[in-house]
Amino acid sequence: MQFNITPLSDSIVQSIKHKIDSKTKPLGALGMLETIALKVARIQETDSPSLKNPTLVVFAGDHGIAKEGQVNPYPQSVTAQMVYNFLEGGAAINSFCKQNSIDLKIVDAGVNHNFKNAPGLIDAKIEYGTRNYQQGPAMQLDQGYAAIAKGATIVSTIYKTGCNCIGFGEMGIGNTSSAALLMAAFTGIPIKDCVGAGTGLSSSGIAQKKEILARVFKGCTATSPIEKLAYFGGFEIAMMTGAFLRAAELKMTVLVDGFIASSALLVAHALHKNVLDYCIFMHNSGEQGHHKILEYFRQNAILDLGMRLGEGTGAAVAFPILQSAIGFLNDMASFETAQIDNPM
Repeated sequence: MQFNITPLSDSIVQSIKHKIDSKTKPLGALGMLETIALKVARIQETDSPSLKNPTLVVFAGDHGIAKEGQVNPYPQSVTAQMVYNFLEGGAAINSFCKQNSIDLKIVDAGVNHNFKNAPGLIDAKIEYGTRNYQQGPAMQLDQGYAAIAKGATIVSTIYKTGCNCIGFGEMGIGNTSSAALLMAAFTGIPIKDCVGAGTGLSSSGIAQKKEILARVFKGCTATSPIEKLAYFGGFEIAMMTGAFLRAAELKMTVLVDGFIASSALLVAHALHKNVLDYCIFMHNSGEQGHHKILEYFRQNAILDLGMRLGEGTGAAVAFPILQSAIGFLNDMASFETAQIDNPM
């Protein structure tokens, strides 16, 4: 699979910076809002950017290891139950998307359940969950490629509706374990420093999770990015990988959520470095490995509220700040238009 992701151009950087610095404020007084405005303007290659039809896609998938209950306090069945909750409008992400006028899409990437054409659900199922990576690769290579392709196709379809701003969330009991393994595989950070509480493990539960994942990691012989993705699994993570790559290829502004989404971005980044140019990190997750991923990418997140729910909730909550960044760039008067003396 080939994605043609071009790096951001520097051609209009100076004109955008001039526009920002000419606003009726001291230089740099809007802090990170100015950085965000500059990035979105560079992505859209205009000094008057806009956020059109913002959309958040939640990919859901099950993990073979979750059947054992060794690394997750919630049973695997909760994944399907939460998908129904999303479809019925009862989850946190539904509330935040409604509040901020973000279109929400729910995707069955590989849940261990037959939804029987549930209304509103995008059926992209690869399989009824991945295999348990304690016994070998979680998915076959062709399944990994298929998931990436489906994620890319879903983004292409959304893009055709006029959307230029997209974020990704996930649901999958056990997926913080897959994310931790992928984090270790792509960053070189020791696995013990990548593992957190997930959906609420006790200290003894975290210790057991670290022990199990350390054995899994040690037994993996995968070398290429796709092989690593396939070994540690997560159809929802693989689908997000393709979604990140296609969104960047289409020059969309990409909203990065928390730990799981960032693990998918690690895979996407290994496949194409330029994907990072189009990404804005919306929040720093309370899952302990996430801030290390941000350090690895050398990125700062907009918010740090201790959130670790997933679902894309951090991206949705931070979205109004993105709107504020675009708003001041487009609507705020300059010293010249407001006829105010500029001391600079």
